[in-house]
Amino acid sequence: MTDFEKYIQRYLDLIPTENWLEELKKVGEKTISLYSYLTEEQSKFAYAEGKWTLKEVLLHLSDTERVFQYRILAFARGEKSELPGFDEESYAANSFANERSLESLLEEYQLVRKSSQILLETLNPSVLSNIGIANGNKISVETICQLIVGHNIHHLNVVEERYLPEL
Repeated sequence: MTDFEKYIQRYLDLIPTENWLEELKKVGEKTISLYSYLTEEQSKFAYAEGKWTLKEVLLHLSDTERVFQYRILAFARGEKSELPGFDEESYAANSFANERSLESLLEEYQLVRKSSQILLETLNPSVLSNIGIANGNKISVETICQLIVGHNIHHLNVVEERYLPEL
């Protein structure tokens, strides 16, 4: 197993069932529910110096999902060009998430998730095994679909373990 495969496996292992499309819906609903109970002030909380605020975590989920959507679309449609990686720290630093309302960030997350659901539900099963190269690593369409789910679960776990107890 390559270092990349080991890295992504930690996200894939978090998906509780084989039905990642159903899990996509569940984790989306859970994310929306959790963030809906936060106040504007609470959403600006970071559990330690240099860590993202809850707003930045939520926008990171949307940003990452958009990147994954593009990779899924490209590889599902037969793209042969290598796609670039992205620097999540740079994206977060340039997101201005903390200047936006929590309501605005939640609306964006919901729309991005709905877009993912439509894309993933309408993929022909034959393209799930398509392989592309992103950030120098070979990856299948299905694995990227699963990463959307596992990545979201990972960040919800961090929010529940490190943020919520401090609020």
